[in-house]
Amino acid sequence: MSKNIKKIGVLTSGGDAPGMNAAIRSVVRTCAYHGIECAGIFRGYQGMIEGDFKTMDARSVKGIINKGGTMLKSARSKEFMTPEGRKKAYDQLIKANIDALVVIGGDGSFTGAMVFNKEFDFPVMGIPGTIDNDIYGSTHTLGYDTALNTVVDAVDKIRDTASSHDRLFFIEVMGRDVGHIALNVGVGAGAEEVLIPEEDLGLDRLLESLHRSKKSGKSSSIVIVAEGDKIGKNVFELKDYVDEHMSEYEVRVSVLGHMQRGGSPSCFDRVLASRMGVKAVESLLEGKSTLMVGLMHDDMVLTPLDQAIKGQSKINLELLRVSEIMTT
Repeated sequence: MSKNIKKIGVLTSGGDAPGMNAAIRSVVRTCAYHGIECAGIFRGYQGMIEGDFKTMDARSVKGIINKGGTMLKSARSKEFMTPEGRKKAYDQLIKANIDALVVIGGDGSFTGAMVFNKEFDFPVMGIPGTIDNDIYGSTHTLGYDTALNTVVDAVDKIRDTASSHDRLFFIEVMGRDVGHIALNVGVGAGAEEVLIPEEDLGLDRLLESLHRSKKSGKSSSIVIVAEGDKIGKNVFELKDYVDEHMSEYEVRVSVLGHMQRGGSPSCFDRVLASRMGVKAVESLLEGKSTLMVGLMHDDMVLTPLDQAIKGQSKINLELLRVSEIMTT
């Protein structure tokens, strides 16, 4: 165990994700287990600049494992993007006797942590918290499993209306750069088509698929669209195109939006967050730094932050094939 680290700070940054509170709880209680102090840093990097810290013990995090969002709040900080802002943050950490950081967030948060480490040689460890599951080095990010369950539940409800009125629904889900949510939900909710950034289906092929569905006897259809899909400028343009070429359907659009980020975390995310928090703290105590904790083959692994940021999480090609077969 490193004798240099006596106090660890923990913060959440970027978009919130279910499981962040469970990760905070794990970090705080692992610190308590090893007899070191823990400080909660409120409002991400902006709170670090302003010295918005609170000492936390094992009882400080009771009753939060089941709650969505983040008790430490989250905020984006333009000031932290400047050398002057990062120097202020460093001075605040030194003043508060904080020796290392655990950063819970996505690639933007990790980029800030990596730059901060390079400038001040300050130990940092990352925990991936984003529902998009778009971080390299972990098969699952915090919040991803919960988001899948939230979206499937919403799609199931929309299907009731679609089948009652012979309607075609385009349902937009989060996924600006990757289609993990859309693809898994498409298979899990039995969608007739899935549109993701990684695969350009094309408008003509989309129409062919919908015509096939109609001829096979389907009176309603669900199409899951990742927000980063490149077929049209947006999901409403897709609706207009289908309206123009398929009079058989009444076409509707549902954009699920930020509801996908909320809600009580699933058991999977609670357990994952607990494991990641323990691994992050104990890795810092072992003298490790500038790494991200991830899940691979049900083991906790460490990936350099620069690789986690620059690497690309790949779509599951087998699941893509399963999706194609299921839409037959």
